[in-house]
Amino acid sequence: MDFRFLGFDAPILHAVHDMLDATGEESDKSMTGPTRTYVRDAKAMAATPADVKEYPNSYVFLVDMPGLKSGDIKVQIEDGNVLVISGERKREEEKEGAKYVRMERRVGKLMRKFVLPENANVDSIKAVCQDGVLSVTVEKLPPPEPKNPKTIEVKVA
Repeated sequence: MDFRFLGFDAPILHAVHDMLDATGEESDKSMTGPTRTYVRDAKAMAATPADVKEYPNSYVFLVDMPGLKSGDIKVQIEDGNVLVISGERKREEEKEGAKYVRMERRVGKLMRKFVLPENANVDSIKAVCQDGVLSVTVEKLPPPEPKNPKTIEVKVA
């Protein structure tokens, strides 16, 4: 099964990451650099792990969404066949007198995009989040009925 990840491949993500580390800024607004939205989405897609399983009757997408409630997660279909899974993990409010000594858990946008195959039934999608893992099930369409050959009567002229 061929799943393409839209517009974001590893070399581009590494280049964007290196650029961000070198400048300390997300992006300038020049025409030559990536847009701020592109950089944010690329970082979110690179940092959001996902597994894809194919079953005889469905595809299942498993996406880590740590610390998010079901109301904070969006599952959408764009352009008719692009599955978009997104959410945002916000930083906890600091309590008076407490300060972070170390902060390693990721905050910010979580997102993945998948181009669905032609046999995906976009009208039959279920999403369940349990223990920080989102499971999105996309049913497969039944295979098309084989067409019977049509016989044309040949007339004698």
